[in-house]
Amino acid sequence: MNIELRPIGFVEATRSRVEDDFWGGIESCISLTDDFGPEALRGLADFSHVEVIFHFHKLDPATVVTGSRHPRNNLAWPDVGIFAQRGKNRPNRIGATVCRVLRVEGTRLYVAELDALDGTPVLDIKPVMAEFLPSGEVKQPDWSHELMREYWLRKE
Repeated sequence: MNIELRPIGFVEATRSRVEDDFWGGIESCISLTDDFGPEALRGLADFSHVEVIFHFHKLDPATVVTGSRHPRNNLAWPDVGIFAQRGKNRPNRIGATVCRVLRVEGTRLYVAELDALDGTPVLDIKPVMAEFLPSGEVKQPDWSHELMREYWLRKE
């Protein structure tokens, strides 16, 4: 089975190269393609957050992981399956991030803390609704907290 996806927009951001940490304070713009008019974003500014689904377009397909590895190749962290981590070297090279909505201007959505590079193809945008968030406690292993310690810090 083949699945065809086409970008609904592209990221305009200050970062153009892959970095693992310091995504805090990053402001980006998602500019919709010409297939969409301003009505596609109508009402989105009423939400505080959106989930952005995007394609890791700069990732070399040869680096994709289909089994397990140490996150960020850090041997101090356990060898876990690719689906037990949020690394970019995923089989379909798809990323998903919940971002703060800053504003909407026509066919341009401005967000904060989108960990995507300039030129990144956006596959979908969804409003974040409380009813879709986990209803119970979110559990995660200690190594994942360590991995994320500097992820959302501001780059000095």
